[in-house]
Amino acid sequence: MQFLFLHQNFPGQFAHLAPALAAAGHRVVALTSRVAEAQVWRGVEVLPYRYAVPQDTRLHPWMTTLNRAVDRGAATYRAALALRERGFAPDCILAHSGWGEALFLREVWPRARMGVFSEFYYAAEGADVDFDPEFQRAGEIGRVHRMRFKNMAIRMQLEEADQGITPTRWQADAHPPDLRGKLTVIHDGIDTDAIAPDPAASLELAGLDPLDRSDEVITFVNRNLEPYRGFHVFMRALPALLARRPLARVIVVGEDGVSYGTAPEGGGTWREVMTREVRGRIPDADWARVHFAGRIGRDDFTRLLQVSRVHLYLTYPFVLSWSLLEAMSVGVAIVASDTGPVREAITDGETGRLVDFFDAGALVEAVSKLLDDGAARARLGAAARARIVRDYDLARVCLPRQMAWIEALARG
Repeated sequence: MQFLFLHQNFPGQFAHLAPALAAAGHRVVALTSRVAEAQVWRGVEVLPYRYAVPQDTRLHPWMTTLNRAVDRGAATYRAALALRERGFAPDCILAHSGWGEALFLREVWPRARMGVFSEFYYAAEGADVDFDPEFQRAGEIGRVHRMRFKNMAIRMQLEEADQGITPTRWQADAHPPDLRGKLTVIHDGIDTDAIAPDPAASLELAGLDPLDRSDEVITFVNRNLEPYRGFHVFMRALPALLARRPLARVIVVGEDGVSYGTAPEGGGTWREVMTREVRGRIPDADWARVHFAGRIGRDDFTRLLQVSRVHLYLTYPFVLSWSLLEAMSVGVAIVASDTGPVREAITDGETGRLVDFFDAGALVEAVSKLLDDGAARARLGAAARARIVRDYDLARVCLPRQMAWIEALARG
């Protein structure tokens, strides 16, 4: 069979599924704006399409997301027409719905079966938008309507699709009932063989003394350091945490951009903003024990989790991060926010400790207690790994389910 994947940052969530289909003997093509030239990656023919962010200054603000989705959808539509002219006719199309890439493909290949990876459906209440009062839009009028337009391209693609797939039950339940029935919950998968405990692990990072399991290491990881992932709460906990743990080394991984929220109103980065807020309450000797590592490689990231004694994970009610599940797979004890997506993976007292997202004091207390209780850390870490192996293992659980799902979709 012939499969077509669409993802502006391919491979993204298709990093395992697309090459697995190619390895099974299918022809697999991917359209993406990530590359400039055609290439072959793990058996997948990766083809570029051109996209530039459209000028939307004259649009109503509610239309910005939809306008960009339509523009990107038109770009992939043109690329699809060119593919059709070259004789390519996919049996099945799978697209991430977040950027509008599959909006117009039904007209190009009306006989193809279509699936969408539907990662998130926005809501005016009960999820990320109204969660953190510190960063809500003061006096916003029409938030419900803004969310409706933000979801419009996502809805249109899922309505057009034959089936949808999403990683967690919480993410599926965020969709309205009339769309939820199309969704199958299958996680992208965690490579539990490679991302596993290693008592002999050690880590060397630039500007940092070598670390191993004998060190009291506390880790905090975001793709970008921003409020959506609780960076402000973590930073506000640092003065008390460093004072309570005079031997601890705190390693922070993440870049200074913005993935989901907005940049600080006064300019700069969230790391600069939060450092200015808390630095005066942290003595120089304590601040020297905090290391901002930026972005690190895959192997170093795994080793970091392997040497960590307690890993912190905070998030708004939003898409669950791979990093949390990878920390669980490594078997590190975790203190995380008591928010909906996290509760799907972590049961308080069984596979980790949950604290109120906004309570920096509770965060410090939970971390300190775990650092003083090696038996509790071992128990929670082992249970967390067992949960990941049972429900999220890539090779034995998730990828076989994904393959069965997409092959059934392709057969109709």
